[in-house]
Amino acid sequence: MKVHSLIFLIAVLLLCSCNQSPKEKPNILLILVDDMGWSDLGSYGSEVSTPNIDRLAENGIRFTQMHNTSKCFPSRATLLTGIYAQQSGYDINYKQPLSHSVTLGEVLQTVGYRTLWAGKHHGIENPVDRGFDRYYGLREGASNHFNPGLQREGEARPAQKQPDRPYFIDHEKFQPYNPPKDFYTTDYFTKYALKWLEEYKNEDKPFFLYMAYTAPHDPLMAWPEDIAKYRGKYKAGYTDIRAKRYARQKELGLADQRFILSQESYDLWESLSDSLKDVEDLKMAVYSAMIDRVDQKIGEILKKIEEMGELENTLVLFMSDNGSSAEMVNIPGDGKIGTVGQWTSLGKNWANVSNTPFRYYKNYSFEGGICTPMIAFWPNGFEAKNAISRFPGHFIDIMATLVDITGADYPTEFNGQKIVPMQGMSLMPILKGQKIERNSPLFWQWQQGKAVRDGDWKIVAHGNNAPWELYNMENDPTEIENLADKNPEIVVKLNQLFIDWQKDNEQWN
Repeated sequence: MKVHSLIFLIAVLLLCSCNQSPKEKPNILLILVDDMGWSDLGSYGSEVSTPNIDRLAENGIRFTQMHNTSKCFPSRATLLTGIYAQQSGYDINYKQPLSHSVTLGEVLQTVGYRTLWAGKHHGIENPVDRGFDRYYGLREGASNHFNPGLQREGEARPAQKQPDRPYFIDHEKFQPYNPPKDFYTTDYFTKYALKWLEEYKNEDKPFFLYMAYTAPHDPLMAWPEDIAKYRGKYKAGYTDIRAKRYARQKELGLADQRFILSQESYDLWESLSDSLKDVEDLKMAVYSAMIDRVDQKIGEILKKIEEMGELENTLVLFMSDNGSSAEMVNIPGDGKIGTVGQWTSLGKNWANVSNTPFRYYKNYSFEGGICTPMIAFWPNGFEAKNAISRFPGHFIDIMATLVDITGADYPTEFNGQKIVPMQGMSLMPILKGQKIERNSPLFWQWQQGKAVRDGDWKIVAHGNNAPWELYNMENDPTEIENLADKNPEIVVKLNQLFIDWQKDNEQWN
């Protein structure tokens, strides 16, 4: 009788271990910043103070070849769905619902996750209608960081592209959104996230928290106390700051002898007047302050999760939606850079520095436009500390990774619509310390930029009639030596892959 009881007990324990409760799955914190370059974090070579993000890197994995799409809304759609923007209908504009796709929220809800989203959704759908239990944020592109709404008493008129960009609090729409005087996008996105974590801390569910910050996208705006930390630091000029970042990247092991510093594309600092040098110093100080503020708020979120006793079992992923931007927006304002009344853009000179050691910027399919810093941190999930991965990844891989980690089922149909199969690879083996090879080509296409990567080879072009350039990314990760003339057969092969990919995408449009 005792033997039978023992056998029954063992069977029950085995059954329980095979059917884990949702709470035993990892929490997931996905952090996306806007228009930040590859070298803008301390852990990627920057002089900007990012101790909280750097702590994630020191206790996790940094990726040197993770990629976005080079543009805000296609990157965000790709990250959210695990398929190319050309397949979800978000390759040209964002004025229609995501098609033939499911979101991370919709997938993770099926395995018991509480799904939370604070920040930017560059689309027309309300996230609470696409798999998220709670949403607070901007459902549009760039907006004023201090006041996206109407002018407030005692303040300058807010510099805006348009004054009625919609904000949402769950199902409630505000257009225009007229916030209180202490409003700042980074602060308030975090404020709502912290409130939700407190609200749901005792429930028997893991959480998926998507923090979609709008910083450091222009307009360059930050709190005075944050700007003061960096004022004057950038009067050393573009060359000095870029060289120090590059040297630091080599010290950190991110860049080895293959990472040749690309040709600079900024103006000569010595050619600028003293007044213009002061303006450039202020612009970069504000930009750095915006990144600093994001780091502060990430620190608050991590502290809250730690107080909940959940940090050890939380997977944190950090990345940027495209490279630093050379775009210039000209909107009349009060002239006070960094404040509510002035829309200021970073510009190509500092963008070139931000994207060290790569070429070009946002909107380009060269690495300066598409390569993002990515950090993965998960104490209970992997043992890697201060590790570096050179795996060529893409935002399409995030869905596949989270499906793998959580055991979620990715559907073939959703709401009566056929769904594009997942396009990416799970990064879980890399998180576990294994070495894997990319099993399929990667593709990019945004406006005049396009690229294909297959193995070590990448073809890339910018311009409607521009010829393909060819680079061996294993030997030349900063795209210095164009090998197209020496290897025309490889160009032909990769070009055919691009043509076939375009044809395959037509069935979803």
